[in-house]
Amino acid sequence: RIVYAAPYDALLDERMAEWQPRFGEQLGCKIGKLTGETLPDLRVLAESNIVLATPDRWDILSRRWRQRRNIKRVSLFIVDELHLVGGDLGPKLEVITSRMRYITAQKEKAGQSATRIVALSCPIANAKDLGEWVGAGVHGLFNFHPNVRPVPLEIHVQGFDIPFFQARMLAMSKPTFNAIKNHAQDKPAIVFAASPKQARMLAFDLLVYAAADDRPKMFLHTEHLLAAKAEADAGDSGMQLDTSDAATQRLLAESGELSSENLKGVTDRALVHTLQCGIGFLYTGQSPRERDAVTALYDRGVIQVLVCEHSLCWGLRQAAHLVVVTGTSSYEGREHRYRDYSITDLLQMMGRANRPTLDVCGKCVILCYGPKKEYYMKFLYEPFPVESHIDHFLSNALNAEIVTGVITNLQDAVDYLTWTFLYRRLTQNPNYYNMQGVSNRHLSDHLSRLVESTMDDLQQSRCISIDDDGELSALNLGMIAAYYYIHYTTIELFANSLKPRTKTKGLLEIMCAASEFEELPIRHREEATLRKLAMHLPLPIDDPKYHSPHVKAQILLQAHFSRLALSADLKRDTSTVLSHTVRLIQAMVDVLSSSGWLTPALACMELAQMVTQGLWDRNDSVLKQLPHVTDEIAKRFMDEGVESIFDFVSMDDARRLELLQLEPEQVQEIAAVCNGYPNIDVEYRLEGTPRPGQTMRVHVDLERENDLPEHVHAPRFPKTKEEGWWVVLGDTQRGTLLAIKRLNIQQQGKVDLEFQAPDAGTYDYTLYLMCDAYLGCDQEYELQLTVAEE
Repeated sequence: RIVYAAPYDALLDERMAEWQPRFGEQLGCKIGKLTGETLPDLRVLAESNIVLATPDRWDILSRRWRQRRNIKRVSLFIVDELHLVGGDLGPKLEVITSRMRYITAQKEKAGQSATRIVALSCPIANAKDLGEWVGAGVHGLFNFHPNVRPVPLEIHVQGFDIPFFQARMLAMSKPTFNAIKNHAQDKPAIVFAASPKQARMLAFDLLVYAAADDRPKMFLHTEHLLAAKAEADAGDSGMQLDTSDAATQRLLAESGELSSENLKGVTDRALVHTLQCGIGFLYTGQSPRERDAVTALYDRGVIQVLVCEHSLCWGLRQAAHLVVVTGTSSYEGREHRYRDYSITDLLQMMGRANRPTLDVCGKCVILCYGPKKEYYMKFLYEPFPVESHIDHFLSNALNAEIVTGVITNLQDAVDYLTWTFLYRRLTQNPNYYNMQGVSNRHLSDHLSRLVESTMDDLQQSRCISIDDDGELSALNLGMIAAYYYIHYTTIELFANSLKPRTKTKGLLEIMCAASEFEELPIRHREEATLRKLAMHLPLPIDDPKYHSPHVKAQILLQAHFSRLALSADLKRDTSTVLSHTVRLIQAMVDVLSSSGWLTPALACMELAQMVTQGLWDRNDSVLKQLPHVTDEIAKRFMDEGVESIFDFVSMDDARRLELLQLEPEQVQEIAAVCNGYPNIDVEYRLEGTPRPGQTMRVHVDLERENDLPEHVHAPRFPKTKEEGWWVVLGDTQRGTLLAIKRLNIQQQGKVDLEFQAPDAGTYDYTLYLMCDAYLGCDQEYELQLTVAEE
């Protein structure tokens, strides 16, 4: 079994597209990609020969490596772009790589075959330390100079002494055009811009300069398309057409127009206009159909210039003869300032100038702020050093290892750090890590202080307990945080903020205050857009600070429930928010159930349904979960007394079609979703002697009366999701939650709920079956318990 870990999803997609034909179709290997959902990922790991994962997804799965045999059966672990260990994703990369090194050492001690680790990175100055960390010996370490490339790269750096960002970007547009004209000529070029707005503006600036040069379509090369059509026409008439003549090629090029077939899927009028002139632009949030259309035209050589937002550099598969980086900084909303691109990002952009079979030499032009020119000249020509940052993010990593039993005392925690890249760098660059010396005593004292301060934070957050002998044990909050892969500060927030009377609005506020949303970007002048959105939300936000990512998360969630129209950037941010909410909601349910609070726990489960379907649980009709059902259609059914999907299914067919007023294909889509809508039969019985303090058991049998679909129908949720269920026993009169179990129901399921019998008396309990994916399929059953006196 092989595991390939890369820092970005786009890199995994690139490897999937590259490896599926080679390993999947030719060798019969099964290639799977982790999603971040534990149960589906365990199946992918068990069934796949090659597993693709991001660092956080592999971290979630590999934390419990002692209980999961398939983790220990990994024979090859490939970690790509390891030079990013010095960047924002560095701590996650360092955690998973250090864990795989530790697992390998434990396997060797047990006499098992070791896991081979292969690390790939850009040339770095301290490659020896990186090699020692991953276990590479002298003969297994290869560090090449940056000049060693498949295609030699010619780099030009030009500085602009204009302090204001917008004015500097404007001044760079003409040099960008000149760079393409002089260095690329008729060869493909990729231009990287600071933002989607800058990419669009730069594309139009290039059009203007081309028109001013009396060649408005100089970047459009339709000659081979027209030649193919001409050859086909000539073939029909039995004639031969010579398209190699220079005059014929020029005529074909200048008379070319892109047909509607070539622009199929492109709805953006600005993009259509630029494509007709040979320039395409890509940005985050762009529809997949538009992106595929643009990249297809570029790959076929029809358009010569591709303008991309800089953040797409990691997922871009296209290569070029020339790369132009127009500006080396972008606006950082969290810090409200313009932030320089990292060296690793710049190297990735430069790497797109790589066409081994087509070019003798690639070219790159970097346009930057004048004072930064010398900096880039130095680090783009020489290997750069990388340092560890895991010391600032140790709390979550150590908490996970304490929960799984790898770390049981303070000394174990210190020993754990010896497997990290941090340990290799402490003595090599002590000033960077605030060490006073490089002796073993200094190293030991520094690690001990680091561990003690981290453990103090975890103890204050009630995630762990420490006894007088330094023995560590995980507490309930720590277990929840480690299981659901959330920050220890988030679980502390939940424990302190959730109350017995917390309602939906409070749950939303608490969840959106989680540390997971701190990385949500706030773009330039986005506060005004968020303010307008907030005016149309059903739940008002108290004292909103529109520059806060937590307020933005709450606004986007309410907009998701209300199904409001959002810009491409906000849609992408909404997907980011939704990807966190499932884990956060499940953690909140566990915290509430641990406290025995029934009402907010049930509200939290309903919140999970709202997140998946993009609907309000009280104000919206559950029929809107079905495809093509609008508010108008739902109202027609409500007027007929149809309030649930079960009512909808049991209707007379003719009357249902009359009210839907849809095309037959659309009706078939609705029928397919209805057939997969969960219909669960529940049987239960009470077991045990009803005496005070005795353990009672409610045995629940669950059986699905229809077929289980492969995935939940949730078109507004950013990724595929499987059904999850909670079985809850509660006392509604007292608001107490007695027992809870979470499970996945295939065709059948069984679960036992255990609780302690209360004092003598008669109690009316309620048994709940709650879904985490669909609205309107929850069930309640009354259960009476009479406890006799001793």
